[in-house]
Amino acid sequence: MKKVKIFITLKEGVLDPQGKAVQEALQANGFPDVAETRVGKYIEMTLPDEADVALEVQRMCDKLLANPVMEEYSYTVEEGIRS
Repeated sequence: MKKVKIFITLKEGVLDPQGKAVQEALQANGFPDVAETRVGKYIEMTLPDEADVALEVQRMCDKLLANPVMEEYSYTVEEGIRS
């Protein structure tokens, strides 16, 4: 099995109100040096060894996991995971 870790973030220039709220909360709680906080999504899954990970991740992100207008994604793969 392959463990796939997908990271989805807002594209540069897209406003991130949740990230701004986190930044302000951190600053109010004693972390004044925190600047430009962005919030995204992290998804972890396992796929069979024979899967074409690049194609499957692209299809999943384009169809369901990410909004291609506002978000971008990246991923990593760990090979040989036992289930």
